[in-house]
Amino acid sequence: MRVNDGVFVSTPKSTKDMERAQAAFHKKEAQAREGATATAEYKAAANAERAKTERLRAMRLAKEAADREAAANAPPPTAKPKAGAKGKKKK
Repeated sequence: MRVNDGVFVSTPKSTKDMERAQAAFHKKEAQAREGATATAEYKAAANAERAKTERLRAMRLAKEAADREAAANAPPPTAKPKAGAKGKKKK
C-alpha cells in the first residue's frame, strides 16, 4: 500500500486480482441497470392496471345509473290473473 495525498491506495498484487475486481464491478453495474429497468416495467404495469380499473369502474357506474333510470321510467308491471283461478269449479 502507498499513501497518495493522505489516502491509502492499494496496488493489485496481480492482473488476475484486477480482472476479478473489474468483472465484479461490471456485474454490479449490469445488475443495477437491470434493476432499474425492472422497476420501470413494474411501475408502468401498475399504472396501466390502475388506468384500466378506473375505466372499467366508470363504465360499470354509468351502466348502473342507466339501469336505475330505466327502472324508474319503466311503467309499473300489470297484475296478471293467476292461472289456477280460472279452471276451478265450485261444488
